[in-house]
Amino acid sequence: MRKVIFVQGGGLGEDQELSVRRLFEATKVPIEFEVHLAGRVAQEHGTDALPKSTFDAVRACGIALKTKLLQPKGVGTPTAHNPNVPTNYNVAFRRKLELFASMRPVHNLPGIPSRYTGVDFLLFREITEDLYTASEHELVPGVVQSFKIVTEVACMRFFRLAFETVRKRGRKTIHCIHKANILKMADGLFLDCFRRVASEFKDTGIVAKDLIVDNTCNQLVSRPQQFDALVAGNLYGDLLSDLGAGLVGGVSTTAAINSGAGVTVYEAVYGASHESVPPDMGNPLPLILPAIELLKDLGEGVVAARIQKAVESVLTEGQVRTRDIGGTATTTAFTDAIIARM
Repeated sequence: MRKVIFVQGGGLGEDQELSVRRLFEATKVPIEFEVHLAGRVAQEHGTDALPKSTFDAVRACGIALKTKLLQPKGVGTPTAHNPNVPTNYNVAFRRKLELFASMRPVHNLPGIPSRYTGVDFLLFREITEDLYTASEHELVPGVVQSFKIVTEVACMRFFRLAFETVRKRGRKTIHCIHKANILKMADGLFLDCFRRVASEFKDTGIVAKDLIVDNTCNQLVSRPQQFDALVAGNLYGDLLSDLGAGLVGGVSTTAAINSGAGVTVYEAVYGASHESVPPDMGNPLPLILPAIELLKDLGEGVVAARIQKAVESVLTEGQVRTRDIGGTATTTAFTDAIIARM
């Protein structure tokens, strides 16, 4: 039996967890979850939002499956006049584990309406620096300065992981997304590191290209099928991740795989409180999809394909859907339908 740390953030994540457990039990896959609470639900149980024991467990195991961590109730959006909003727990979780790369598989799901067909690319996002270091201050009243941090060390390890993943997955082309024509030093360093790592992989047959970020957006909404893999810094990668999800039907159609040294976290990119989505009414796909990716990487490709095929059958038939994808089914009913197709 293989142990996987399950990080539960509460709300919709509880329904998503039950759905994934039922799918795993139906396939008899030899995986056992060790559950750790984090975010708002951990606080509600009288512990820290980000317990040290959770990070110790993830580091020791090396693999985790995670729902979205909910913020405390009543937390608003930080502004220049109200910056003292608690740190986003999902971002803090990645930082504490020193995760440095996030990969989003972006592809069509049969049965999910989309303006495009034939979309299938990997989007890699560096997640430790750039403007997301939140290094900023007010110079004088009404003037705020933020720093875009780019380092050679972070870029090189990020690109090596991306190229290695592209090689393993049989992808042929990788585009580096940047704005080096304007940010000549910061994005210039990012692009230079990309080219240096590309030279290390020149014998693999991977074609390395680069593209300015604004043109990338234009190309993605014009002909997304041309892309095989993209690599981007933290800010551009964040924006392109959601753009990519929108191309294939929304956040329910994709997953996040976050990597660090000896640690991989498979993460749901969507979650909500039960105040927003009533119990047993949420879509479990945001956790089912990263769970499928986890199974593939653990060598359970047959089981992963079985679940994927059943999900696609349910979506294609269109009789059982949750509210967010055009139906009225409960989480339980949607999961029942998937199990019936397996």
